[in-house]
Amino acid sequence: MATEYLGIDVGGTNVKMGIVEAQTGKLSNFYSHDTASWRKSGRFVERLGDAIAIQLAENKSVEKCGIGVPGLISRNRTTLVEITAIPEIDGTAIIPYFKERFPKCDFFLENDANAAALGEYYFGEDEEIPEDYIMVTLGTGVGGAAIIDKQVFKGGGGNAMEPGHVPSKNGKVLERNIGKNELLALANKMRKAYTGKSQLPDDGTISTTGLVAAAAEGDELALQVFSEVGEMLGNALVSMIRILDITTILVGGGLSASFDYIMPAINKQLEYWLTPYYLKTLIIKKATLGNDAGLLGAASLCF
Repeated sequence: MATEYLGIDVGGTNVKMGIVEAQTGKLSNFYSHDTASWRKSGRFVERLGDAIAIQLAENKSVEKCGIGVPGLISRNRTTLVEITAIPEIDGTAIIPYFKERFPKCDFFLENDANAAALGEYYFGEDEEIPEDYIMVTLGTGVGGAAIIDKQVFKGGGGNAMEPGHVPSKNGKVLERNIGKNELLALANKMRKAYTGKSQLPDDGTISTTGLVAAAAEGDELALQVFSEVGEMLGNALVSMIRILDITTILVGGGLSASFDYIMPAINKQLEYWLTPYYLKTLIIKKATLGNDAGLLGAASLCF
């Protein structure tokens, strides 16, 4: 019988879980619950435990469960330290709690971006991912992870690789420049000042899908917006590549739909700042797991 793991992706909006077949990454028993109602109950971790109980009761062969969370965790991967989206669970020793409640199951905890990065290695469509790579996720914020020798790089205290919080332009950190809301604010501001022709609306209602669609049709302003984003992200990537000496980069997250339009500016920065030693092995590609990245990534912690 195929080995199966329970994967849980805890997010600020939804908690998603499902049974993942270890060999194929096939997902079944998918379940999603809105985070807010569990928070309102004042017993978030207990409600999560109740949902786990149902999954384990329905899938008796499952003996391992991986959990990805959006924030900082203890170096020994047992305790939630700083979960910005669900601050009331900060300080919870979540792994000992679940281990006591479900003694027949082993639990593994990781930051969600780290989990998603690991998931690309085990379940991604790309057969040629090396054992060392950097992953950057573009969405509401900017997440990151480094996988070294097939292991999550934890850093000194356990929470390395927070590229969204490195200094960037305008006296702001990177994700306050290129996170989803900031990207739209930038696009609307540039639209107001733009005198040429553009299919983007000038009433402050530009959407990310509209921006990508306009860029796909060669809209000059949309391409300029993505060029700005690519330049800032490219500079951050230069630092990561130089510090970690890793030259395979995966780009994931909801805003990775803009990949083709941010790449020219990213490449320009990399070619300006990096020497041939890095450039000759440099590969930047789009991550492949899409919306399932968090859940499959959580399951990959069980390997």
